[in-house]
Amino acid sequence: MIRAGDTIDNPVTGERLVFRRTSAETDGEAVVFDCFVRPSGFVAKAHVHPFQEERFEVIRGSVTFRLDGQELAASPGDHVLVPAGKKHQFWNASDEEAHFRCEVRPALGFEQLIETMFTLAQAGKTSRKGMPNPLRLAVIARAHFDTVRLPFPPAWMQRVGLALASPLGWLLGYSATYRPEDELPEREVVPA
Repeated sequence: MIRAGDTIDNPVTGERLVFRRTSAETDGEAVVFDCFVRPSGFVAKAHVHPFQEERFEVIRGSVTFRLDGQELAASPGDHVLVPAGKKHQFWNASDEEAHFRCEVRPALGFEQLIETMFTLAQAGKTSRKGMPNPLRLAVIARAHFDTVRLPFPPAWMQRVGLALASPLGWLLGYSATYRPEDELPEREVVPA
């Protein structure tokens, strides 16, 4: 469980989050964190939060946002609001670390999702774009469908795909959360 003051790193995407207020502290109303993005760092994929808005305030450096296909370069003091349901992503195109504060309202399962995705990256279980294998991702995405979705295909089509793929992921032992200590050990094959 994430608490205020906790820090979590994603070595693949180059993001480091420091939590300021958690869903437990706000009774689920919000989660607030500082995000530090190294040069060339990025959020893993363009996405949509169907029931949450995100507010970004750039503190240091610059962050490029893509909101519904339009690019916006944000500098210190700039505020960017991403309403619920809007496709977005961000990255650091500069040569210095960027720092912004983000507020997500309501919190929903945001903290659990971030903790899972960042921990998978730390364990080397994501692609170089920060995404886990498709069957593990199906299990995670189905559990967090109210928190995050892909912008395309339509939600109903994503639901169908996740309903078909996630049981296969569960059969392989994947769950909606990831903790390295819960992982089954790899079978060692010993020559006869």
